[in-house]
Amino acid sequence: MSADRRLRVTFDSAAPIYQRARPDYPAELYSDLLAITGVRPPGRLLEVGCGPGKATLPLARMGFHITAIELGDALAAEARRNLAEFPGVSLITSSFEEWAPPADASFALVYAATAWKWVDAEVKYAKAAAVLPPGGHLAVWNADHAFPVGFDPFFTEIQKVYDAMGEGDGSAWPPARPEDRPEPTAAEFESSGLFDVVGTRRHVWALSYTAEEYIALLDTFSGHIAMEPAKREHLYGQVRRLLASREDGRLTRHWWAVLTLGRRR
Repeated sequence: MSADRRLRVTFDSAAPIYQRARPDYPAELYSDLLAITGVRPPGRLLEVGCGPGKATLPLARMGFHITAIELGDALAAEARRNLAEFPGVSLITSSFEEWAPPADASFALVYAATAWKWVDAEVKYAKAAAVLPPGGHLAVWNADHAFPVGFDPFFTEIQKVYDAMGEGDGSAWPPARPEDRPEPTAAEFESSGLFDVVGTRRHVWALSYTAEEYIALLDTFSGHIAMEPAKREHLYGQVRRLLASREDGRLTRHWWAVLTLGRRR
């Protein structure tokens, strides 16, 4: 297993705080999802890598029947608690690669929120296609850090800390604006030979954090979970120091999500 795929198991250690610390996806993203795919409650959906139910809850509240797969035992337990009031949702603790769908399994939509990149590329498209009828849809999206014009200068200062610790990725600073960044998944959909891309939608939003709220968020990222404890403690001390110098003690972090939708050939 690659180093990147080994990191996917680290999220289970963040299970108690993940639902609270990670951002909700914009309501407009779900509106786009339904408008482009045409799926309607109580249609059957399959979610890959549900975590504690971050993207499961909004669709469960709409009345969809969802089979949700989660690799981590602790995250799956959190999801079961968060989704207990929805009898139409079933949780399976497994990797998507190892999950054995029932012989009659068929879903209107397979989707993955901030999880698809962690699944084996040699498996995921074929397995998704196998449980979709012709014309069924695959939808994936992430929630990533965005750097629009006028982004919070806090991030320029804290990047110097990452670089000094040897935790920078060597990329040019500042990163490209959301509108200038390439769509990350569409080419992969097409090259699978199994899906035609039928839509992409970009969403950018901003959230405000105190130092402790932002540190809780960092504690849900695989790179920070796996970071050497001394480095992590130094980094978090610098977050607190930088925000203590602000009158309101807060930072603004921008997020962006690209929703990519494919139709099974």
